[in-house]
Amino acid sequence: MTAAAGSSLPTLVSHALCPYVQRVAIVLHEKGLAFERRTVDLAHKPAWFLALSPLGKTPVLQVRGEALFESAVICEYLDEVAMPPLHPQDPLQRARHRAWMEFGSAVLNTIGTFYAAPHEAALQASAQQLHGRFVQLEQALAQRGGPGPYFAGADFCMVDAVFGPVFRYFDVIDTLPGVVDLGLWRGVPQVADWRQALAQRASLRQAVDAGYPEGLRAFLRARGSALSRRMGAEAAP
Repeated sequence: MTAAAGSSLPTLVSHALCPYVQRVAIVLHEKGLAFERRTVDLAHKPAWFLALSPLGKTPVLQVRGEALFESAVICEYLDEVAMPPLHPQDPLQRARHRAWMEFGSAVLNTIGTFYAAPHEAALQASAQQLHGRFVQLEQALAQRGGPGPYFAGADFCMVDAVFGPVFRYFDVIDTLPGVVDLGLWRGVPQVADWRQALAQRASLRQAVDAGYPEGLRAFLRARGSALSRRMGAEAAP
């Protein structure tokens, strides 16, 4: 949504598929903060956007005359200024959560390698790497202090906001031909349960619009990758 002229609401400068934008949108929804969206075409970045984002990336949050960039920074700011807190109060646990947020960014990089893999051997190798990341997550979830559907147990936290967009990719990817045979989710039942719990969270559903699945499919088809060719084979008569 384009911000109205003179609006005092925070404006989230967005791209429809960006998982980092989703992080910020999830946190805004969790905090109950009203905001507006302004969508940017990252293939043709306008001058106004480059003036706001020194790195030329989304998201940017425009608030009180300032432009904040980098999703981690924006999420930390929101956690400082609005309730409920999404970080643990204990400094050691808070640092641990921040480390797993960085791990989430690494998983996103691995997903990018996966869908851009130029040939089947590279696709298989990146699938193995992804599965290894999920095994590491399975081990982290086994260390939770108590029962519950989220990373830290019963309470939704910032790590959940990071991994919701990670798992959302697979709502589409898992439907593509032959992906089930790659074994991405083999032996990680707690991760699968976490993924399902996050998918049901209202803030995660609200973080993207209804066109996200087809938009992602179109993006994947256009990559010219091994995964794209599998999708082409699916569509062939």
